[in-house]
Amino acid sequence: RENTMSLRKNFRPLYRQVYDVLTQRLVSGYWRPADVLPSEFALADELGVSQGTVRKALNKMVSEKLLHRKQGKGTYVSEHTQESSLYRFFRLRRRDGEGLIPETRVVGSRRRKATRAECTSLDARQELVVELTRQRFLEGIPVVVERVIQPLSIFPDIDKVPQIPNSLYTLYQERFGISIASVRDGVRAAALPTKYAKYLKLKPAAPVLLIERASLSIDGRVVELSQAYCSTEEFVYAVEVN
Repeated sequence: RENTMSLRKNFRPLYRQVYDVLTQRLVSGYWRPADVLPSEFALADELGVSQGTVRKALNKMVSEKLLHRKQGKGTYVSEHTQESSLYRFFRLRRRDGEGLIPETRVVGSRRRKATRAECTSLDARQELVVELTRQRFLEGIPVVVERVIQPLSIFPDIDKVPQIPNSLYTLYQERFGISIASVRDGVRAAALPTKYAKYLKLKPAAPVLLIERASLSIDGRVVELSQAYCSTEEFVYAVEVN
């Protein structure tokens, strides 16, 4: 068995090798969003490992929300629905902790060359990107203005999509086959730039929360960058740590 030999020659823990094999199948599109995976027994037999090893690898993928289980039905590839994506990755909450679905309005979009810093962050050579500017509302209140950087090499002609959905991650998955597995957020206090003040109905240089985000695909590539200026007069940035 070729898969068995390639697993056992590696010095990494066996469950991590199984994890790598299964994750690569998601990256390659061998399994698509909403597909059901073979049983643990079938995967263990194919890879020449124990069911316990397969289960440990699958548990890790479930904890990372790459997969999800349906009681009595099996294990499925996760898909970014509008609501699941927004609840998972949109961090602003009411002060009582309740999560809300934001409304979104596109206020600008342009193609341009990536800056040197963007190329470094995206691990890419000088290339064209789309700079998308969006305004986001909670309960009718403008709370976020964000600038999103999308490489055209990863998302061809994304600026020609007729209607941008509320959740960009859903669009990335459904139209471009790119699933966002995780994000890295840097959060700091900032002065609101003058050009964005009107979108939050605040004065220029008003204190806001700045969230600088790198969005990573399943294979660990940074495929999107964003900066979000957030008004926290009515809402808070909330993160759960387990």
